[in-house]
Amino acid sequence: MSEAGTTWGQARERQISAMRLTCEILGHILHNVSDDQARALRDGPDGWSVIEVLCHLRDFDEIFHRRALMMLEREQPQLPAYDHVAMAVERAYQRESVADAYGALKQSRRLFVQFFEQLTAEQWARGGIHPERGPFSMTDALMQVGAHDLDHLEQITRILRGAD
Repeated sequence: MSEAGTTWGQARERQISAMRLTCEILGHILHNVSDDQARALRDGPDGWSVIEVLCHLRDFDEIFHRRALMMLEREQPQLPAYDHVAMAVERAYQRESVADAYGALKQSRRLFVQFFEQLTAEQWARGGIHPERGPFSMTDALMQVGAHDLDHLEQITRILRGAD
């Protein structure tokens, strides 16, 4: 294997480990957060509540996984766009419990990690067309999960810190 291949392989392994770790960190952050707190504490007056952010993470984990599966199954598919605000309303995020939403995220994340761990070199080369970013590789899909996780971990911790 070339040095460049090794470097990409190592970077992917680290990112997959981060996918596991960010889900665990989220569990630690939410450990003492009640459902009432998760519904009441918001990212500003018109911002999302902690439970809405958690449900968003859960649902987009599944969406990112579906997009990655599409990239394996089709040649350069046009990946679907999603309206996260409409999804929050349609799925009634505010009525969810922390335990249920986090439990579903952990289950989804376990499957998504397994998905990435089992990809072959040929499968890593697959791609699609992202609705906002254009050409999108399997490595881009992996990196998107990490960036998305960090954005929302920061958001949740900022919301909770503001409640102190």
